[in-house]
Amino acid sequence: MSVFLSSQKIIKDWIDYNNHMNVSYYLLIFDKYGADILNDTFMMGEHSAKTTGKSTMIVESNITYNQELKLEDEVDVNLIYFNHDKKRLLYKMEMIQKEKNFLASTIEILSLYVDLNTRKVSEFEPEKVSIMDNFIKNNQEKFNNTNLKFSSKLKK
Repeated sequence: MSVFLSSQKIIKDWIDYNNHMNVSYYLLIFDKYGADILNDTFMMGEHSAKTTGKSTMIVESNITYNQELKLEDEVDVNLIYFNHDKKRLLYKMEMIQKEKNFLASTIEILSLYVDLNTRKVSEFEPEKVSIMDNFIKNNQEKFNNTNLKFSSKLKK
């Protein structure tokens, strides 16, 4: 089970000399079509950065490349785990090739909530904690916490 975040088609600019998607674009897809959607859901994305001066910054990630993607493949980006503490987000996403339904890649991310004015880590505001807690409550049965690398870094 998972939480659908977005779909994306693999474009020519992302294909390398091996005739498959270059590794750097896996990260781009996870960032732009996964992490940005989560940040917006939790009111910590671009709008928050511009209006409140607070956003998130990734401090650690672990990515797997399970199967190659080729030009015109379409992928779904799904959230397979999410949790948080007072200052950190921990989440894991998967990239599924839609037509053949195979796992192309996964990424686990540890992210910090940052006050961009001071460039220091900050605690989440109560309303953001409430949004995240409700999200977890509503999606808990869709999460899979196996093989997490960073779960011990949450301070719960």
